[in-house]
Amino acid sequence: MGRLRGFAAIASVVCLLSISACTDSSAPEDTPTAQPPPSTPLSTTGSTDQDRTIRLEFGGKQRSYVVHTPPRYQDSAALPLVVAMHSYPSAAAQIATTSGLNAKADKENFLVVYPEGYSRAYNALICCGTEDDVGFIRTVVAAMVAEWKADPKRVYATGMSNGGDMSYKLAVELPGTFAAIAPVSGGFIGAKTEEAAYKPAVPVSVITFLGGRDRYNDQFEAGITQWQQRLSCAPAEPAAALTKRITRTTARCGDGSEVQVYRIPEMGHGWPGAAQGTLSEPDAGVNATDLLWEFFAAHPK
Repeated sequence: MGRLRGFAAIASVVCLLSISACTDSSAPEDTPTAQPPPSTPLSTTGSTDQDRTIRLEFGGKQRSYVVHTPPRYQDSAALPLVVAMHSYPSAAAQIATTSGLNAKADKENFLVVYPEGYSRAYNALICCGTEDDVGFIRTVVAAMVAEWKADPKRVYATGMSNGGDMSYKLAVELPGTFAAIAPVSGGFIGAKTEEAAYKPAVPVSVITFLGGRDRYNDQFEAGITQWQQRLSCAPAEPAAALTKRITRTTARCGDGSEVQVYRIPEMGHGWPGAAQGTLSEPDAGVNATDLLWEFFAAHPK
């Protein structure tokens, strides 16, 4: 099944990085290698004291990621890490703006890293390209642990749309790396997910946000149902009714993980609570950034 979650026009933003070349969104996905391919940082630049862009060669191509450190970084021991992934076609700067994760990190004292998708996309579950993005992000996380004081027991992933799909892929294909994920308007979808064995080998908790007006909502609903069935999840409490007819369900799974789903009937394909940026949904009724961080903080390994 294929779908393209881009828009013909994307709001103009200032990008942190510049990437060229194209990928074929219809090409088959690569199988990640068992170990990260060698990578050598080529340069480090920064627009502020808190933000650094790391450029490296990975898989024979130039890749990059942006690191955001909180103000108390120098005085802290190991810190939680959130890996945040953009939509397609998009960039690190856009997901940073839309999610507001930098401000949240400054307040709550955690690290954020924004892996830049090759040609503005990640090779996730149904889209896009053939890059080994699982291997690339594995390399990024390893560098964050080794060089930026990230706590390996508190590594989390979130993403919007294509980046949300990618968070599910990372949960399955990088066992033991992520304690929890937060797909926002993204899904556990595509041919690969139909394989019964395609599930996390170790517990990974999930919080996700689904918009009732999202044209992909039926696919996302089917995906989260399949995820819970595969992991033998059962409701842990009655569905909670929130503002604007929003509901929250919580399930406990057979492997010890937890799944929390926010269903937002009046929302489309976007980031709930975002006040600015691409695919923002300021009137959604809940704030995904606040809720996903609360969930992450409660779900270390």
